[in-house]
Amino acid sequence: MLDSQIISHNSTQPLVTFIITTYNLNAELLKECVESITKLSTSIDEREIIVIDDGSDLPALNSLTSVCKNIVYLWQPNNGASAARNIGLDIAHGKYIQFVDGDDYLISATYEHCLDIARYHNPDMVMFEHTSKNDSVVTEMYDGPFSGAEFMHNNNIKGMAWGYIFKKDILMSLRFNRNIKFGEDEEFTAQLIIRAERLFTIPSKAYFYRQRSNSVVHEINKRTKVQRLEENESIIFHLHDMLDKLPKAERAAMERRIAQLSMDYLYNTARLTHSYSHLNDACERLRRRGLFPLPDKKYTRKYSLFRKMSKNAIGRRLIIATAI
Repeated sequence: MLDSQIISHNSTQPLVTFIITTYNLNAELLKECVESITKLSTSIDEREIIVIDDGSDLPALNSLTSVCKNIVYLWQPNNGASAARNIGLDIAHGKYIQFVDGDDYLISATYEHCLDIARYHNPDMVMFEHTSKNDSVVTEMYDGPFSGAEFMHNNNIKGMAWGYIFKKDILMSLRFNRNIKFGEDEEFTAQLIIRAERLFTIPSKAYFYRQRSNSVVHEINKRTKVQRLEENESIIFHLHDMLDKLPKAERAAMERRIAQLSMDYLYNTARLTHSYSHLNDACERLRRRGLFPLPDKKYTRKYSLFRKMSKNAIGRRLIIATAI
């Protein structure tokens, strides 16, 4: 059952809904996250802040009231980030959506550029860079608009769901897969981007990503290694199953994304297992789906080299030897 406390709520549509997910975080980190949003140029009426507490032992609400008087706070039993984000999407009222992990924060000075594009260019999506250092430089440069399919067909994308702001209307019924713990962003982002008709990119580092050794993505025990690889594979197969339903341009874009994810999957198999037999088995499972050898496309130099190496035994052993 979901517990909720609404501190305040706006009757007019906000420009942006910021969906923050948190679980057993240090209160100071979460406060820093919320403060990075309240420092933006958005007025109270222009922003909606939704905090989804995914089952923290000590609910975070008390640590937030001094930071922001206008938030929606929801506590749910621990069901994972995907379920938490889905709840946020279901109740969000903003024209645009921005995900923020509770231990990260928006870099206010550079994120303002994203807001300006949202206000004046009517984008479906604005993609930006992230950093884990104090090295953000303010710039007014941007590229676009592109269609999402055009952009994804010509570029390797970063799958993190917090790496862009997007118009809620393009979401439709798309939600995060609650059954995936590792890589759920990859599945969601690929499907979202091809829905965008007006996509802009900016070179600014507008998001501070805090690398924590105890986070889910850094779990390295044997069980989580296996689960991560199995889920990576299931994402690839799910996206591949979608291809026949996509128009030509979207299909070409998704094929590139699948090829990129397949390369990453094989590399991670080598890196996490250091096993020649495991890498061979992974190649064979991709082969049975028509995904191996990797498509003969000149996506990037790295991709072309990896494709050649993965096709033979010597190359696979070299991949394993150099995978760190």
